[in-house]
Amino acid sequence: MDPSNQKHFTVLDYVVFAFLLAVSIGIGLYNALSGGRQRTTQEFLMADRRMHCVPVSLSLIASFQSAVAIIGVPAEIYTHGTQYWFIGCAYILGLLIPAHVFIPVFYRMRLSSAYQYLELRFSKTVRICGTLTFIFQMVMTGFELWGTVLATGLVCTLYTTLGGLKAVIWTDVFQTVVMFAGQLAVIVVGVQQAGGVSEVWRKAWEGNRISGLDLNPDPTVRHTFWTLGVGGVFLMLSLYGVNQAQVQRYLSSRTEKEAVRSCYMVFPSLQLALALSCVMGLVMFARYCGEDHSDKLGTYTRDAMVIYFVMDMLQGLPGLPGLFVACLFSAALSTISSAFNSLATVTMEDLIKPHFPLMSEARATLLSKALGFCVVRAGLSCHGKVMGCRRRWSLTFLTESALTRLFELQVVLAIFGMVGGPVLGLFCLGMFFPWANSTGAVGGLVVGLSVSFWVGIGSIVTRWPGPRPHLPNCGVILLPDNTTTAANPALSNVTLSQPTGLQRFYSLSYMWYSAFNCFTVILIGLIISFLTGPMKEEDVTPGTIYPLLRKLLFFLPDHLKKKLCCVTPLGQTVL
Repeated sequence: MDPSNQKHFTVLDYVVFAFLLAVSIGIGLYNALSGGRQRTTQEFLMADRRMHCVPVSLSLIASFQSAVAIIGVPAEIYTHGTQYWFIGCAYILGLLIPAHVFIPVFYRMRLSSAYQYLELRFSKTVRICGTLTFIFQMVMTGFELWGTVLATGLVCTLYTTLGGLKAVIWTDVFQTVVMFAGQLAVIVVGVQQAGGVSEVWRKAWEGNRISGLDLNPDPTVRHTFWTLGVGGVFLMLSLYGVNQAQVQRYLSSRTEKEAVRSCYMVFPSLQLALALSCVMGLVMFARYCGEDHSDKLGTYTRDAMVIYFVMDMLQGLPGLPGLFVACLFSAALSTISSAFNSLATVTMEDLIKPHFPLMSEARATLLSKALGFCVVRAGLSCHGKVMGCRRRWSLTFLTESALTRLFELQVVLAIFGMVGGPVLGLFCLGMFFPWANSTGAVGGLVVGLSVSFWVGIGSIVTRWPGPRPHLPNCGVILLPDNTTTAANPALSNVTLSQPTGLQRFYSLSYMWYSAFNCFTVILIGLIISFLTGPMKEEDVTPGTIYPLLRKLLFFLPDHLKKKLCCVTPLGQTVL
């Protein structure tokens, strides 16, 4: 890259960014020295179960609104248009179901780890399988991002290790505000430099970036209303229903009502976050449509363009570039700290405590802190040598590092679907089907993960390398597969070759991964359970079943519902 094209920080930018780090450390130290001073595992891992709904809800948002979303969503809108915005429809059921199904079950059982439920419902083997799958998921989606915040590793280590979950939640609150402020600053300045709101809308409309409701039922089409609005529900359930990082926050609430209320409060904030990211993508399109910046970037990637857009818009406005980078690192830090804390929790609660039941509370707390520290340092050191020592914040750092190659929205969501989908299926199998047994649960999870990686890896292997992406002209045609081409009458009747056979199977939209893998686990789990002997009602642990079938089959007589095992086991109160 030409050094003259690099966008450097000013002193004020450094001050703004340093302020983010200082406040994060301060929150960690305050929580380490106040209250019970993190002397028990209950306080360190569960925030003493005394959190209010507002900080919990903001922490839930921060965990989901990662740096991938802040960079990836604008890049998606810039390239393919606003069809992705319809994923907001999935937020409704994706949050209502956890609020009224998963939270009541988990909270009433007073769990520390979501995977404790699997042992109570099935067996210790199923619990270990679920825990290891979660750890694998966090490694796949987390290690890539850890390298991008190597410079802030000490900060993350301090407030995660010293302050525990309470510090993580309150730091998430502060970082959420920074995230929204950074995105809003870019949008306001970008709209002004693009010629105003009307000009942004005109260019986006003429460039065919304002997408209508696509009701195409083809599951191989990357983004339609069905893939986003329906497939997205299962993605949301895997994140907000059974993911340990989110469940741990629900369980830290003072009461069950507070936990449910925090889930409700997430909805408007997630919609706001989605709107800001989408508008940012439209403003970027209006600013750069038809311009080739590959000579300045050294490469043409959507994510690199987002970084360039931000630094280009905010250059000459001291403090604002630092605010956006603080926004980006806030998102990364919140996601990473959540991963660190949840990994320490499941390691302690699921892998260590069951083997040392007589361990003292003081020793358990010290070990929990040590686990948190080790996870942080291990994750950060993995990319230390790769990243090298960069002493200047510049566009070169952001584009040449792993940062711009790892903020691929589709890649991260696909991984969540590949691993989170089977885990969701495992919990649904246990919670909604009383006759499912331990053998069926393990078999379903193994088959689900195998099919998941078969489809995921197959889609990568069979995808032929495409041509260099088209520049986003102010007049383009969005093809049925959500790709773009320059406006040309000769291309208006383009017929895309459809995949056939096994290749069509591999072409399944990544937004369906969670749903497909979830149902695979349930189906295989039920088949194996019936073949090996279904679980009897009296053998099911009280409180582990949500009477879904009883509610759905309300019109049947009681004796038929009892035969179908649709009653609440052992006379427990219906949730």
